Amino acid sequence: MEIVNTIAALRERLAAHRRAGKSVGLVPTMGYLHAGHMELVSCARMENDIVVTSIFVNPLQFGANEDLAKYPRDLERDSAVLRDGGVDFLFAPGVTDMYPRPMEAVVDVPNLGAELEGAVRPGHFAGVATVVTKLFNIVQPDSAYFGEKDYQQVAIIRRMVEDLAQPVRVVPVPTVRDADGLALSSRNVYLSQEERAAAVIVPKALAEAERLYDLGADDPIAFEEALRAFIEKEPLATAEVAAVRHPDTLAELTKLQGQPVLVALFVRIGTTRLLDNRVIGRKQAASEKAA
Repeated sequence: MEIVNTIAALRERLAAHRRAGKSVGLVPTMGYLHAGHMELVSCARMENDIVVTSIFVNPLQFGANEDLAKYPRDLERDSAVLRDGGVDFLFAPGVTDMYPRPMEAVVDVPNLGAELEGAVRPGHFAGVATVVTKLFNIVQPDSAYFGEKDYQQVAIIRRMVEDLAQPVRVVPVPTVRDADGLALSSRNVYLSQEERAAAVIVPKALAEAERLYDLGADDPIAFEEALRAFIEKEPLATAEVAAVRHPDTLAELTKLQGQPVLVALFVRIGTTRLLDNRVIGRKQAASEKAA
């Protein structure tokens, strides 16, 4: 594996492979890698001749009071993990490499980006869309791999790719979880032992959502209130977002039954924000359609 720090150098390295007709897969990350990231790498490795993983803690997607300065970083450890995972190029630019001057041009998907997590993190998804577009322009991948844990992010990137005719196949990869169901996240390292035990309320809330749906719950407002109350039975948890939406458009719903429904959670445990989601009702909707 070769570690590349500049845009020009990476373009030069990839040019020869592209001329040889080799396919390129990109796994964009912010580092501090875990098994979920490596599942993305594994998928990219199976489907492409060349795999590029980027590690860049993107300041554009952090708000004024968020955790940019303390976001976990360990490039030496990450490099060893990626080397073992069969990555060909690690692109690890600095902020001045990616943003040599303040950005004037930005990419935004404003309607999708203002929903759910975007409602409590204004500007976050414009930062995501901008850096992903820049990475697509630099790497020019055939395929790019993203975790389904960040469901809204995947939806936004898909819409961005469609609207801008970017020649990239967006590949969502299922969430990887710990034994107790908590989705793997680089931010889990922030959790104290007590908070880590409390964080299991997040996957439990997804199971509760499925239970309520299976019992016939049909009022979205009452459903969301029940989810919020369930989560906040845990004293350390605050449900910043507990929402049910259309799984493709993220639009609000007037009823739940007879269709697949996205359950999106954005839960604060102490000072740490955890994301998770599940699409429920697929089996019931399919059986009703078959009948």
